[in-house]
Amino acid sequence: MPLITLKIDVDTYRGTREGVPNLSRLLQQHGARATFLFSLGPDHTGWALRRAFRPGLLKKVSRTSVLEHYGLKTLMYGVLLPAPDIGKQCTDELRAVRDAGFECGIHTWDHTLWQDNVRRRDAAWTGKLMQRAFDRFLDIFGEAPRTHGAAGWQMNLHAFAQLDALGIAYSSDGRALLNDSGCLSNPAAGPHRLQVSGKPFNCIQLPTTLPTLDEMLGRTIDGELITPSNIAAKILCATETPRDHVFTLHAELEGQKLAPIFEQLLNGWKAQGYEFGSMADYYQKIKSQPLPFRPVSWGELPGRSGELIVV
Repeated sequence: MPLITLKIDVDTYRGTREGVPNLSRLLQQHGARATFLFSLGPDHTGWALRRAFRPGLLKKVSRTSVLEHYGLKTLMYGVLLPAPDIGKQCTDELRAVRDAGFECGIHTWDHTLWQDNVRRRDAAWTGKLMQRAFDRFLDIFGEAPRTHGAAGWQMNLHAFAQLDALGIAYSSDGRALLNDSGCLSNPAAGPHRLQVSGKPFNCIQLPTTLPTLDEMLGRTIDGELITPSNIAAKILCATETPRDHVFTLHAELEGQKLAPIFEQLLNGWKAQGYEFGSMADYYQKIKSQPLPFRPVSWGELPGRSGELIVV
């Protein structure tokens, strides 16, 4: 049976406090397994305002109503309001996810700091932030994480090496390239190992293979304006041909105002014959298979500003 791996990125304090419990309840109602990837340090979302001059970002912000989904208070963290420490202040919420039976892993230490800087940073800077997240995870859960998913799909070579050093067995740090309709440009894109200058990394990469809601809402695709009323049907078109997929959702979006759309997707995927799994489930399914080695590559995706790790 084909698998939809549900990978939940938790970027903010509000997403952790409100979106995560909502998603946990919804997933349990549907009997769906999933992986929650947590930001474990300070929430400096306000720093992201500096991205306003990045090409394409203002268009994306206007399409996806950032203020509506994240809230004014969140957008002030680190600017006019002190940044809350997510791992310290949301320990109960994080442990509740594990206690509900979901896999937990690392998203990042400081989401905005990582996403906006990691590509050009050195090994010392990279290792320090990754170690902080690892240590905080260990403090909260009492065990080492097995999985990771990069904030904003942003990494550098030092970060990939650090995944191996920390014993991360499988990670979802990149994206499969998509066409303008949201379908895979390369149907062979999927699990792989990275290789740089002939040196392979051990960590298996499980790239996201489907578009995210914020990348599609408000765009005109195949002559049709994508709205909350038709976006689920558009994404379900991309999964009509059975194959394993990784879908990334966000606690701030699908865990709050976009929850009804996510529930439509869950029902649609069930009707298409998919089962839902965590990243651990996907790893167990493919870990014994021969996997291709791929270089670290950067590219752009429709509906998202800037470059990110792609396959």
